Amino acid sequence: MEAARAATAAGGARGGVAPAVPVIPRRTPFLAAFAAVYRGQLSRGKVARMPLMFVATLQSVGILLLLRGVVSISDVATCAQVVAGCTVLVVAFVALNLLAQRFGALRAAGALDYYLTLPVPGTAVVLGTAASYATFAVPGVVVTAVTGALLFDLPLSGLWILAPVALLAGASLAGIGAAVGLLAPRPELATVAGQLGMSVVLFLGIIPADRLPGVGWLVRDVLPSSYAVDALTETFLPGVRWGVVALDLGVCALVALATLVAAAGALRRAGTA
Repeated sequence: MEAARAATAAGGARGGVAPAVPVIPRRTPFLAAFAAVYRGQLSRGKVARMPLMFVATLQSVGILLLLRGVVSISDVATCAQVVAGCTVLVVAFVALNLLAQRFGALRAAGALDYYLTLPVPGTAVVLGTAASYATFAVPGVVVTAVTGALLFDLPLSGLWILAPVALLAGASLAGIGAAVGLLAPRPELATVAGQLGMSVVLFLGIIPADRLPGVGWLVRDVLPSSYAVDALTETFLPGVRWGVVALDLGVCALVALATLVAAAGALRRAGTA
C-alpha cells in the first residue's frame, strides 16, 4: 500500500502535477522596507524639493532676523533658545505639517491600500516617507542654525549635535504628523491640524521655559520637540552639560518610538476603515 502511494506521488510529479503548497508571504525586514519606501517617496518628492527647501528655510531665517532686533544679544540663554527653536521649526515644518498633509491626501485618494497589501511594517512606511521629506530639509536645518549662531554671536563648535537633534525630533514629530493625517476625517482638517501643530512647536520652542505660564509648562513637557530644542540650546551655552543633552535626546528617542508605533496603528486603522 505504501509502495503504491509512493509510486502514485512519483508519477504525479513526473507528469507535472505537484501537490498544492500554500505560499505564506514573508514579512520584509524593517531596514529593507524602510529603504524601499524611502527611495520611492524620494523620487516622487524631487519635483517639489526646491520650494520645500526654500519655504522651510525662509520662514525660520525670517523669524531669526525679526527677533534679532528684539532680543538683547547679551542674554545668551534667550538667544540660544531662539536659535534652537527656529532650527527645530524647520524639522517641524516637514515632519509635522507636510506629513499630515501627505498622509491625509494618501488616505483621501485610497492610496494606502497599496502599502497595506505589502508585507512591510507600518513604522517603515511612516519613517521612510518622513525621511524622504526630511532629506530635502537638511540644508535648511544647517543654514538656519549657522545663520542664527552668527546673528546672535553664539559658538559654532557644538553644531555637530544637529544630526541627532534633527533625526530624533523629526522621528517623534513624524509619528504625530502621520497619525494626524491618517486619523483626520478630511484632508483639509489634516492640513489645518498640521499647521496648528507647527505653530505650537514654534512658540514653545523660541520662548524660554521660565517665561511660560503654568499651562505652557504642561504643554511644553509633553511636546517631544521641546526636548530637542533644549538639547540644542544647551550646546550654545558656556559650560555645556552633556549629561543634560543626552537625557533630553533620550527622552526624544523614547517619544519617537511611541509616536511611530501609534502612527503604524493609525495606518492599519485607516486601511480597514
